Amino acid sequence: MTERSGPNRRRPADAVLTDSVLTDKVLARVVGTAVIDAPAAKVDLFEWLRTLPDREFQRCAPPDHKAAGYTVTDDGAPQSVMVEMVGAGLFVHHYAYLAAGRAHCRLLSLSDVLTPVGWTTCQVGWELEADPLDDTTSRYTSTLTCHPTAGWLRSIAARRQHFADAAAAAQAALDDHCRRETPRLAESVGRHANALN
Repeated sequence: MTERSGPNRRRPADAVLTDSVLTDKVLARVVGTAVIDAPAAKVDLFEWLRTLPDREFQRCAPPDHKAAGYTVTDDGAPQSVMVEMVGAGLFVHHYAYLAAGRAHCRLLSLSDVLTPVGWTTCQVGWELEADPLDDTTSRYTSTLTCHPTAGWLRSIAARRQHFADAAAAAQAALDDHCRRETPRLAESVGRHANALN
């Protein structure tokens, strides 16, 4: 697995991303796979994420996907910003790149979440991989893991909701979202790969 070199291509986890995150609790975790209509040698996941057009992101999970853009942090590290609905929550992701390679990207976000009762946060980890299948196709694997923050736990306590019930709802919403999103993201990766090569 080759990763890009240079000071802005890899970044250790920012302390602010873990301060109030309860990594011993999992809200939801989904692993999805789909076929990319391009050989692995053509795929460049980091370049795809970095240049993903806003409208293309929206096409990958209508009507859930709202907006996407690429920017940098204050210290110049790459960052992707994505806005999407998952279930009843509006998520604003601020993805920092922990790994940024052609075949593997690992992103971490302390995401703002607008719920029916107000704003809260959760940590979202997103790992993307492209592995060869044959001479013309590859496998896209997307792994999403969500951990609550202390603020998220306070928000469900205010609603008198138990963690198990809230996690079950989050898991069901993420399952549904990723079932629709994963194959379309793989199609987008393939279009990008074939357009460049």
